[in-house]
Amino acid sequence: MKSVAQKKWVALKKIVSVMAVMALPLVTAPVMAADGAVPSVDEIIHRVNLTSYYLGADGRSQVQMLITDDQGRKRQRSFTILRRDLPASDELAANAYLGEQQFYVYFHRPADVNKMVFMVHKKLDGNDDRWLYLPALDLVKRIAASDKRTSFVGSDYFYEDVSGRSLDADVHELMDVTDNYYVLKHSPKDPKSVEFAHYVMYVHKDSFIPVQTEYFDGNGDKYRIAKALKVETIQGYPTVTQASMENLKTGSKTLMKYSQVNYDIDVPADIFSERYLRSAPTNYLR
Repeated sequence: MKSVAQKKWVALKKIVSVMAVMALPLVTAPVMAADGAVPSVDEIIHRVNLTSYYLGADGRSQVQMLITDDQGRKRQRSFTILRRDLPASDELAANAYLGEQQFYVYFHRPADVNKMVFMVHKKLDGNDDRWLYLPALDLVKRIAASDKRTSFVGSDYFYEDVSGRSLDADVHELMDVTDNYYVLKHSPKDPKSVEFAHYVMYVHKDSFIPVQTEYFDGNGDKYRIAKALKVETIQGYPTVTQASMENLKTGSKTLMKYSQVNYDIDVPADIFSERYLRSAPTNYLR
């Protein structure tokens, strides 16, 4: 019997007919390759969104983060990520892969961030709700929408990179089709809300994993690069298990390694409440 998450993946094969009904206005017209039709921009960005953030109805992974500055100095972070989708559905017409989500990020090491928690309630309409619990001060801090593109715990990743960027926030264009990749350009609808002018994504044709994402500033200069360095199949799903983010302006680079990745573990809903910011659910963090 197939799990809900597996049904999601199978159901994506029907996405072309579904998108014809949905007729999303945020994308440009489909592009045709020299050797025939390629997926529409709609299909590509929705498959990318599923593969990047919605595999399984929920999930857990252990993460090792290594931050290296321009002088070669290194800092490490160790944390656990819990995720839960709302609703846990495989209905494409109900936007199951666009639905609300909850993230709980619990830090283990080093000592100065031990027991720190970052929690996100991703919203369909309006800004996401984000909290940061600072155990040294016993303080729960709300992260403002204007801060979502600031550094995530001193790394080269932003808060928004952790939980994902809304598809509705950008205009999407399919620029090119190569032997292995779909090349997409994404431009913000509200340029004043972000630091980039646009970003270009190289999406692997078979897995729909964004293998490389390049961010450009208003002068057209590339200043930030995200890469998927290693992909493994876990419970039937193509999963990024090693990734990096590099800041070309500062010379800093962050490496993320994911281990003990599990999907469909039935994470309880109440874990994603403010009560658990101060009282960690240890049974789900191992």
